[in-house]
Amino acid sequence: MRVWLKWGLIAGLLLLSPGCSDSKPIQNMAYVTAIGLDYKDGHFITYAQVLNFLNVAKSESNEIGKNIPVWIGRGTGKTVTESLSSLSETSQIRMFWGHVKVVVVDEELLKSQAIVRQSYEAINRYREVRYNILLYSTKTPMVDIFKQKSIFNLPALDSILDTPEDTHAQRSNLDPQYGFKLIAEFNEPGNTAMIPTIGITKEVWREDARKMPMFKITGAFFMRQNEKTSWFSETELLGRRWVQKENKRSVLLIGNREDPTANLIIVKPHYRIQHVSNNKQLQFKVELKAKAFVEGMIKEATVKEMEALAAKAIRDEIMATYEKGLATQTDLLNLFGELYRSDAKLWHQLNNSKQLLLNQKTLGQIDVKIMISNTGKYKGRL
Repeated sequence: MRVWLKWGLIAGLLLLSPGCSDSKPIQNMAYVTAIGLDYKDGHFITYAQVLNFLNVAKSESNEIGKNIPVWIGRGTGKTVTESLSSLSETSQIRMFWGHVKVVVVDEELLKSQAIVRQSYEAINRYREVRYNILLYSTKTPMVDIFKQKSIFNLPALDSILDTPEDTHAQRSNLDPQYGFKLIAEFNEPGNTAMIPTIGITKEVWREDARKMPMFKITGAFFMRQNEKTSWFSETELLGRRWVQKENKRSVLLIGNREDPTANLIIVKPHYRIQHVSNNKQLQFKVELKAKAFVEGMIKEATVKEMEALAAKAIRDEIMATYEKGLATQTDLLNLFGELYRSDAKLWHQLNNSKQLLLNQKTLGQIDVKIMISNTGKYKGRL
């Protein structure tokens, strides 16, 4: 009798348990993978790119290269939350925000640091959104960014918009930016925060004779507390790659650009920035060491000659990028950020006396040592 009573109680508890009666089938939800933010006339304009399972799920019926349409929602509101919430009015099914990987902001929004803070705070406060979302700026219309496909018509999940790590490992010109890193850079005194700019080019890839647009990093916006936001092209920022911690592989042309000597691949450079006092003037010294290998030889040259040419080319790039920021007082090499970390007391003294300024002498000595570890399959030039 007792055994039957126990089994009866267990059965009753199982019947009373809620189970999964309120769960939603995964195909009946709209999974947002990217958010776009714009700001015009006192209102936020938001965009949501929704995942299309036809272009992601793997099955025997999938055709590689088949053009699958992208779904993009557009909302407006006085705040970011109101603007994003307005998308639910017409989405027909529940929108799920836990798979957001990317936030793209328009250059108009970046003009106000208060609006930038408000936007990020609203998105990051929502419990489903993660801290490690990728951040991009853009000068291209947001709809054009979100409708863009990858090579072979693969979805944006297989592009530098959502997964920049693969291409960055081959060409580390500008590090990807993540939400948690931007807030840390923006809130720490002395730091200059960077947001890469993503655009579209039609000049590189073709499908047969038809030009195919592809994503490209065109430059970056730089922000510092209580200062104007400035934009620089990727070419102007070439010297910054040598003082980035995530630089894995960079291509370097050595010799005269019109009549080059060789192409080198620079691997994982290690740098150190020190501040020195020279006649009571604040100066910075940059030390950089890296290994390299020869990718192509145009002229005959010894290993020592190529190492010397590589060191000169890197020094020239660092100095050129530094000088590009002088007109707008933009610290493109993050020298003041390094000063704050190593000597916060001195940083505060100079900042309080309005002496924390960039000039032609602020960046002093640049020491570069390159060691060529191998020359490929050939020792000399064919």
